[in-house]
Amino acid sequence: MRLSSKSACPTSKVPAERRVVANPVLAVTPGEPAGIGPEILLKFCREHPEFRVLAVADPALLRQTAGRLGYEPQIRNWEPGTEVCSGELACCPIELRKPAMPGKLEPANASYVLETIARAVELVQQGHAAALVTGPIHKGIINDSGRAFSGHTEYLAELSGVSRVVMMLAAPGLRVALVTTHLPLREVADAITPQTLEAVIRITWSALREQFAIARPRLQVLGLNPHAGEGGHLGREEIEVIGPVLERLRAEGLELDGPVPADTAFNPPRLQHCDAVVAMYHDQGLPVLKHYGFGQSVNITLGLPFIRTSVDHGTALDLAGSGRADAGSLHAAALTAQSMAAQRAATPS
Repeated sequence: MRLSSKSACPTSKVPAERRVVANPVLAVTPGEPAGIGPEILLKFCREHPEFRVLAVADPALLRQTAGRLGYEPQIRNWEPGTEVCSGELACCPIELRKPAMPGKLEPANASYVLETIARAVELVQQGHAAALVTGPIHKGIINDSGRAFSGHTEYLAELSGVSRVVMMLAAPGLRVALVTTHLPLREVADAITPQTLEAVIRITWSALREQFAIARPRLQVLGLNPHAGEGGHLGREEIEVIGPVLERLRAEGLELDGPVPADTAFNPPRLQHCDAVVAMYHDQGLPVLKHYGFGQSVNITLGLPFIRTSVDHGTALDLAGSGRADAGSLHAAALTAQSMAAQRAATPS
């Protein structure tokens, strides 16, 4: 893996605003250091040198991982004000708390993971990068370290000072937005309030217009209960919460279909007539999407003041260090971030 260590980019004479649209800088966090994140970052950079990548990580970890893979990357420590070029691996250095071993979680490194995310958010907010692309993290080890942590999405909202964000996963031909995310199933029904559902629909609808260039988004909204409640016989959330919200938003001109029974919502004829599916909980919508496009699907956080995409898989501790991890989802996340950054740059503010 020969990556250029030059400090000047061949495109440096192109006006800055055109470079952002054509090839934006992507801040990338590899995630859990004991997982496959560092490996897929290096594979992605090797296989797709056309991207401009600013990794937020420990450069020593990347070099050690590259050594195990038989790569010889030229990793350059990046400083604010210096250029990020395609064909190189620029690294904003964050030091590990303890040495990382593939497949072996270390609670002391949980603070390292959180620091890389926080620093990457700063880089995007300060304009050093056009979008954030995140690798897989391990929620359990972060909680074991003593830090209450429910997920990437919620942490990014906290860092950004945003009260509500939406997790959406996208695969070729299918997008699924979630009303609730990482909750025990017994808490889901109470979490689906009119205010929450309305906010998720509005954020999703606006994002499809502004970041995906869909002029009139069409959303298919699932029911919570089997058969969408069967007229109240299998639950009343569709009658008391979901239906009234949809009715009110339809009156404003939003194109919304639902509440739709989840067991028939993902049939191809139904999907042909919607731009996104709004699912009530994590495992209602995501198993279908991941079956539909695992390895090519992308996790997107809507409602943040910046663009964030992520891989669709976890840390895969059993694969870490083996050299067999696939960088396809990271590539898909980078392509999506690049496209969204171009759309945002082209949209009048």
